[in-house]
Amino acid sequence: MIENRNNQKIGAAILFVGFALLFFILFSRVLFIQATGKADGHELKNEALEKYRRTDVLEAKRGTIYDANNEVIAEDTSSFTIAAILDASVTTDQKEPNHVTDPEKTAKVLAKYLDMEEVEILKRLKKDGDPFQVEFGSAGRGLSNSVKRKIEDENLPGITFIRQAKRFYPNGKFASHLIGFTQQIEEEGKDGKITFETEGQMGIEKSYEKYLKGKDGKIRYTSDLWGYLLPDRHEMVAEPEDGNDIYLTINSKIQTFLEDALNEVEAQYDPSKAFAIVAEAKTGKILAMSQRPTFHPGTREGLDVNWMNDLVEYSYEPGSTMKIFTLAAAIEEGVFNAEETYQSGTYQVGPNRIRDHNGGAGWGEITYAEGIQRSSNVAMAKLLEKMTPGVFRQYLEDFHFGQKTGIQLPNEASGSILYNFPLEQVTTSFGQGTTVTAMQMIQGATAIANNGKMMKPYVIDKIADNETGDTIINVEPEVVGEPISKETADETLDVLETVLTAEEGTGKTYQIEGYDVAGKTGTAQLVGKDGKYLTGASNYLFSFIGIAPKDDPELIVYVAVAQPKLENESGSAPVSRIFNPVMRNSLQYLNVKPAENIVSKTVELKDFTGEKTFKAREAYEKYGVDPVIIGTGNKIVKQVPAAGEKMLQGEKAVLLTSDNWTMPDMTGWAIRDVMKITEIVGLKLSYSGTGYVISQNIETDSVLKEGQKLIVQLEQQGNVEEANEKAKEDSDQPR
Repeated sequence: MIENRNNQKIGAAILFVGFALLFFILFSRVLFIQATGKADGHELKNEALEKYRRTDVLEAKRGTIYDANNEVIAEDTSSFTIAAILDASVTTDQKEPNHVTDPEKTAKVLAKYLDMEEVEILKRLKKDGDPFQVEFGSAGRGLSNSVKRKIEDENLPGITFIRQAKRFYPNGKFASHLIGFTQQIEEEGKDGKITFETEGQMGIEKSYEKYLKGKDGKIRYTSDLWGYLLPDRHEMVAEPEDGNDIYLTINSKIQTFLEDALNEVEAQYDPSKAFAIVAEAKTGKILAMSQRPTFHPGTREGLDVNWMNDLVEYSYEPGSTMKIFTLAAAIEEGVFNAEETYQSGTYQVGPNRIRDHNGGAGWGEITYAEGIQRSSNVAMAKLLEKMTPGVFRQYLEDFHFGQKTGIQLPNEASGSILYNFPLEQVTTSFGQGTTVTAMQMIQGATAIANNGKMMKPYVIDKIADNETGDTIINVEPEVVGEPISKETADETLDVLETVLTAEEGTGKTYQIEGYDVAGKTGTAQLVGKDGKYLTGASNYLFSFIGIAPKDDPELIVYVAVAQPKLENESGSAPVSRIFNPVMRNSLQYLNVKPAENIVSKTVELKDFTGEKTFKAREAYEKYGVDPVIIGTGNKIVKQVPAAGEKMLQGEKAVLLTSDNWTMPDMTGWAIRDVMKITEIVGLKLSYSGTGYVISQNIETDSVLKEGQKLIVQLEQQGNVEEANEKAKEDSDQPR
């Protein structure tokens, strides 16, 4: 018994000593850590700071792309995604809660700003499972900065926003293959963290990526457990470097003329391809270029149909538009005599027979001038024989066929000169066999329009620093060759004018009232998948290249339409529906004086902001402009187009008043006029179809709110009867 007690005392003493020793060790460890601030060789202060240190990316703004008039074509905008924090643990001060405390009130307020029913918002705010935070689907994404500010002004606890940079293309389908688009590329860092980089995927956005792309900055700061900034925080900021701005040669007004014309032809004739370029004759500056099919750079809708920029990447047999250069070479060599005659119909090349486009029947013995007017293949073969194939081969090189223009757009094709055998040499003279690009045709035509000096086509006017505005790169017109003399260029234009004015001319349908146009039609055979030429009345590439005014050229317009659905019409019908309005409207817009006494229809707007509404209306009506007044206020607060901009008489101009903005009836409006409304009020536009407005989701006279979504349906009003009537008058298929 006594022995057991002794053992218990010894055991208790051992435990006491053990615990005392453990306590001493722990106490010593705490004292050591407190005194030195170190544990296992680590600085605990630094470890603690690192734990609560946050590093966020400060996104660089991608450079803006402007047109020739400094109008935005592509820019970075901030959009926001709204989120609601539901976890009460983020709130440390009940007087200033950081989570949603009143779901019913929050849902009621948010319903005013989101395209979402109050009951649906409330359902998310009361979501089962105790989520940390919730979002609101598509209705809560892509919010503008103005909508964000309005929600913030409501002071709703727990409502937060996630900022996202978004590339915005305000004009929609507008030179889309030229401009291109951007895409978020997912990248995984060394630390395994996923980031997203914005990269250009085609067109200007891709070619000039190194100029447009900025350099992201960083911000490092200390925060609390939930990531909120501490009151006595210390920040380290590396500012982002924004991308440079690019100014194009594209003129938005002329581009719009072209887009509208292409839309109408696409809707009425459903071609497999259609493309066109408008260029400044004396500089090579591209003022407009587009194609069909096309796509929307913001949504990518339509991109799956045709990724290729047909104007620089697609090489094809040009057909009879190539005869321009054969004619010019023959004149330069002194072998073209307009009054000399030849036997039309057929021309023998070894065992092969070249035929004129009327089945080889020809028109008997005619002059070479008439041969050009009728687009005779035999006339070209005879001229080639006169100047010899070797000489003409050199002219092809002098006009830079078979070479890239160097326009600095992705994937430019060079085409190919097929010229090895006598038959290939002859067919090349009238546009068959040898292939070209549309941009090469424009480049070659500048020599005809610019006194023999050939200009390099270009779409970039300058690249400027985003912050200072200083010019980094300035592009000047560049002469890339002088294949013919001024005298030859003048005579070539004179002959090409008769293609439109002579009774036998294939280009009569391309005449424009008030302006002398020189040009050439083309009807090129298309090659099928089997490598053989297609047959059938519509299986051609119909084209026209026109220069105006003939005596002092300002513009070159080249149009091509492949495989249009024709009904008792010639191939000139769809091509002229693009060329004629684009050339006419562009010349008038540029205030090019007509040869005939036609009053200019271009006006330049003054600044009416701050003026009385009735005075502005009267002034616009005197301009000959159709004023659309938004609101009932007695003063003008904004106008579109802006002061100093030019527009054609009869166009719509929008004036925003100081009070009570209401929706006009837009039935029959073109999309460019609809965009004026969305720009001036700040609406979000969504549209489908082509042509003119037939329906709108916002009812006429209903109140408008900034950020509201406008949906319009477009439909062609068609002019099939008019086209058929023209076709009866113009029964000759142009060649």
